[in-house]
Amino acid sequence: MRRVFRIAALAAAVPAVVGVLWWFFYHREEAAVFRTAAVKRGDISATISGTGTVEPEVVVDVGAQVTGIIKSFGRDLNNKSVDYGSPVKAGGVVALIDDTLYIAQVDIDKAALQQAMASLANAKANVPQMKAKLADAGADWKRAQKVGPGQSLPATTYDQYKANYETAKSNLAIALAAVDQAAAGVAQAKENLKKDQENFAYCTVKSPVDGVVIDRRVNLGQTIVSSTAASSLFLIARDLKRIQVWASVNEADIGKIHEGQKVTFTVDAFGDQVFHGIVNKIRLNATMSQNVVTYTVEVNYDNSDGKLLPYLTTNLQFEVGRRQNVLLVPGAALRWTPKPGQIARESGAASHTRGERPAVQHEAAAEGGAPHLRGTLWVPDGDLVRPVHVNAGLSDGVLTEVSGEGVSEGLQVVTGVTVLQAKSGQSEGEGANPFVPQGGFGRRGGQAPSGGPR
Repeated sequence: MRRVFRIAALAAAVPAVVGVLWWFFYHREEAAVFRTAAVKRGDISATISGTGTVEPEVVVDVGAQVTGIIKSFGRDLNNKSVDYGSPVKAGGVVALIDDTLYIAQVDIDKAALQQAMASLANAKANVPQMKAKLADAGADWKRAQKVGPGQSLPATTYDQYKANYETAKSNLAIALAAVDQAAAGVAQAKENLKKDQENFAYCTVKSPVDGVVIDRRVNLGQTIVSSTAASSLFLIARDLKRIQVWASVNEADIGKIHEGQKVTFTVDAFGDQVFHGIVNKIRLNATMSQNVVTYTVEVNYDNSDGKLLPYLTTNLQFEVGRRQNVLLVPGAALRWTPKPGQIARESGAASHTRGERPAVQHEAAAEGGAPHLRGTLWVPDGDLVRPVHVNAGLSDGVLTEVSGEGVSEGLQVVTGVTVLQAKSGQSEGEGANPFVPQGGFGRRGGQAPSGGPR
């Protein structure tokens, strides 16, 4: 009975032993192949990305100050009716509003002015008459005062002379006041006439600047109501040869933006063509959208050729740093970390394990200097790798500037690793199953040994 149990246990152990041996033969054929890239010398620039729109440097919204019907449009510099894209000159007529009512009002004001001037002349002519009556009443009053009331001058007559004198003084004062009143009436009539003449002049809408009509917001026959949004007639850009790009920059990057900074941008309308501008100012009125704060940055661009049109969408790159003729490595080379078994022992770095050493770390510079970034590159050393410590500088997201002892142009540095299986010729991740033999158990993919599993 015991012998039966021993045979059964041995039968169960044989497949396990065979499986272990098979796994050992299979996996010892795996080989780690390092992906490398050469250190090269070149130029690099670090940038901040942003989006924006092309805007005219100065835009004037031409409106109407009077109410009326659009009767006609003016003529542009090409002697065509003012429309979208029309070039116009300062003082040139861009639209005419029906002026019938305003002409009638001006005529009424002119008649009122003539009436006021006639009233003034009448008031002035009445003043000498009142002065003469005052002089006559004054003389009678003086004689009555010398005689005095008595038998020769009854008291009632004496009192009458005195009343006549006081009345004449009052009438003269009234006549003088009437002159002032008539003069004020003339001044008021003149101002009314001036106001209505201005309103009449506003029926002819003129361009306040030299520029190009970006938008025409009214049609012939349309009624314009002043003091409302409907009174806006045209949007005129003063000079499309000088434009601005209004870019939105995240608050995390705004500290790296400054006036005079170089900017490159592209627009979808012109493919990969790159345009160059300069930062003009940073607006302080930040906006918040979904808890993200952005600032508007004005970028000036010389559009002398008129190529860029208003309101095109732009993709901008703000240059925050540029280095020339420096050593460059792919960013992946600074991010890759080997396994402990891949590090050459004589390098003294075998104690480094994945996750224990950051690829790039801040390190204080010499006394009085600014802090800089330290990083490690890994160089193939036979089947293993050894470290080369470097200073990391500018990065454009793909390449990174490096410097330090042991790094030179042409040096091969590891950017990653590929595990190959010699029997199948495939690498992990390319479809090979590490638990299924590819092409047999032989060292180089030969046939299975006689009597082996099939």
